[in-house]
Amino acid sequence: MENIESWKKAGDAASQIMQKAIQLAKPQVPLLEIAEKLEIEVKKMKLKWAFPVNLSINEIAAHYSPLNEDKTIARGLLKIDLGISVDGFISDMARSVDLTPEQKYKDMIKANENALKDAQKSIKFGMEIREIGKTIHDSITKAGFSPIRNLSGHELQKNMIHAGLTIPNYDNGNMTKLPEGLFAIEPFATSGEGIVREGKPSGIYMLKQVKPARDMQTRKVLEFIENEYSTRPFASRWIIKEFGLRSLISLKYLEQNDILHHFPELIEKSKAPVSQAENTLLVEKGRVLVLTE
Repeated sequence: MENIESWKKAGDAASQIMQKAIQLAKPQVPLLEIAEKLEIEVKKMKLKWAFPVNLSINEIAAHYSPLNEDKTIARGLLKIDLGISVDGFISDMARSVDLTPEQKYKDMIKANENALKDAQKSIKFGMEIREIGKTIHDSITKAGFSPIRNLSGHELQKNMIHAGLTIPNYDNGNMTKLPEGLFAIEPFATSGEGIVREGKPSGIYMLKQVKPARDMQTRKVLEFIENEYSTRPFASRWIIKEFGLRSLISLKYLEQNDILHHFPELIEKSKAPVSQAENTLLVEKGRVLVLTE
């Protein structure tokens, strides 16, 4: 594969930022403070985000990133999901942190981490994709929890966080053979139903297509998004920092005209807590490398 060193650099950087994130993730600390301190670290490294850091609490499984002037504080079962871009070559990793005094989610987190480890051990070039899902499902259910069945891992490509193949968290019957490439293995565990539903808009956007915009301010916002993020997701508060609060009107226009996709929060159907663990893997015919640890 080409550009392996760039992929590795993105994985190493994500691992460093994750260590910092876990150190910052203390009870009662504002999520916005955590996110902004991590953004300073990435800027110091002269790298870019693959997507806005997700800091999702309890039943919110994914797609919570602090909004502008967000007052939400860290608590409960916190998922930290982040990725780094090195010239468009991206990494994706996640860890869960139990912020309860009694550590009541430690068993779920352990089950989730073990499922990720079991999947990593099993993965090899040419195996059926369904087998990865079966390994994850069996590992999580053996521990007394349920995997989230309608969330999955995914293939990674340059500037594309969700590209090509999906990697299920249960045996979905997909007998496609695993090719060479970069893959995010991403089990979620819950004590609930194991299904997520869409919640409110998250403030996380992604460019879908470029079309004309009549308003000059909106054209400037769109040009900035295209040049700065390409097809990588970005946060509305990043746009506000660049253009001010009026840019929210431009984002709304671009969303309504199918130029931007606005991600919804993803919430466990029964509102049960959810944990997450994720690593980026390089799969080649003769080896499998875990790029994030």
